[in-house]
Amino acid sequence: MDSGLFRVKNIDKLISDADEPERRLKKSLGWLSLTSLGIGAVIGSGIFTVVGTAIAGQKLQVSSILNAPLLEYLIYHSPSFGRPGAGPAIAISFMLVAVVCGFAALCYAELAAMIPIAGSAYTYTYATMGELIAWIIGWDLILEYAVSNMAVSVGFSAHIVGLLDWFGVHPNPRWISPAYLPSGMSDFSGNEIYPPGWHFGFNWPAFLIVMLLTVILVRGIRESAETNNVMVLLKIVAIVVFVGFGASFIHPANWHPFAPNGWPGILTGGSIIFFTYIGFDSVSTAAEETRNPQRDLPIGIIATLVICTILYISVVVVLTGLVPWQTLLDDAAPVVNTLKRLNLRSIRLIVLCGALLGMISSLLVFQLGQARVWFAMSRDGLLPRIFSRVHKNYRTPDFSTWVAGVVVGVPAGLLDIGTLADLSNIGTLFAFALVAGGVLILRYREPNRHRAFRAPGGPLAPIMTIVTCLLLMAGLPIMNWIRFFVWLVIGLVIYFSYSRKRSTLREEPGITEQSR
Repeated sequence: MDSGLFRVKNIDKLISDADEPERRLKKSLGWLSLTSLGIGAVIGSGIFTVVGTAIAGQKLQVSSILNAPLLEYLIYHSPSFGRPGAGPAIAISFMLVAVVCGFAALCYAELAAMIPIAGSAYTYTYATMGELIAWIIGWDLILEYAVSNMAVSVGFSAHIVGLLDWFGVHPNPRWISPAYLPSGMSDFSGNEIYPPGWHFGFNWPAFLIVMLLTVILVRGIRESAETNNVMVLLKIVAIVVFVGFGASFIHPANWHPFAPNGWPGILTGGSIIFFTYIGFDSVSTAAEETRNPQRDLPIGIIATLVICTILYISVVVVLTGLVPWQTLLDDAAPVVNTLKRLNLRSIRLIVLCGALLGMISSLLVFQLGQARVWFAMSRDGLLPRIFSRVHKNYRTPDFSTWVAGVVVGVPAGLLDIGTLADLSNIGTLFAFALVAGGVLILRYREPNRHRAFRAPGGPLAPIMTIVTCLLLMAGLPIMNWIRFFVWLVIGLVIYFSYSRKRSTLREEPGITEQSR
């Protein structure tokens, strides 16, 4: 194979390229804004939706939402193998996943402080493993961010319907359902609303929220961060309200048995809730817009993980103490529905608004990250040059941001993509493993380069990241692997037919050659 495929880009060259006036991004973020961006990405729809399945198990994969009146409009069914639930021991599942992500977070923090460039894992692999691997991971990140946001935007739409239901308003299903329903649409009693297949409908709330956030992102990173800060604060308040008020209704008997399905249930619960943690890597995508990246990026990444772990565990401890864990089976909105069972109407409204804000901030951060990955790939010549265009006034990658909005918004309006959520897991695990490999490579190749932050424990963090990610990837369903490889094959066709010939790396003879 052509050794040029594995030529790496010099770190100093990466940093100098980022300072070119016509492509330089505005530096306006500090560690507090970065931490807020991370929390905004991590605490999204996961803690309000999928945690019920992780607690009670899964006999049928259901993309349903909120409460009975809402379910009258939207319930999506697709067959799935059963999974044992963790029960009240879901708190241990969250701890275990936090440890796995903690190792990866330390690796991200080391590379982000050393290579403060937009692009996250894509940029890190370009500097360590070469162009071909960088393209693969960049292509993978595009899939990860896009699929995640399609699913979140559909969930947002469902929660909007739940909010309207709280006020007694019931919208026409045509305006809130996707045009393609592989299993049809039924109400809570099983009465068919739409048969399987295509129908005249479009999920307008899912589309409109993505496009609204696109406008905010084009206006500027500072404005986006300030908007996110407000939403993060309000959704943390909603979580604290749930934990605080819910604690007084806890029945300790609901915590027994603590681990009804033993370690298989705990590990399965961890695999289900893993995707709720994966947003912390989006902090590193804003590296180029950070005022003091060597200090602020490590703080933002690690603080995000610590704060979100505390909030997650607090929620599930209270939730499993409020109702018997078996009642959460196939419940796609366990927190809100539990409050409805307890007739806590006002608290339910607060938590419902918190869930909506959680999804909005998650969408905002992932849309920001996706556009920055495209921006970085374009600047390297791997995508058309227009993707690295920077708005003259706002100093944001406006074209990439608009394209990312359309790519996510239109499919979210047309398709039922809830069943594709696991693709986000496999893509993220793959990215984590490569980032950890990059840490080991740079420590060997450039041991004397200044590191503002170094993952403690020598090679422990990167090695544990690689091992745990590979183990989790091995446990994913075979269909995820098939879809993942199909996406990679499409990416390789684009790379060899377009990107490799136009790469700026091939025009720079001074770039390091690295053979594999």
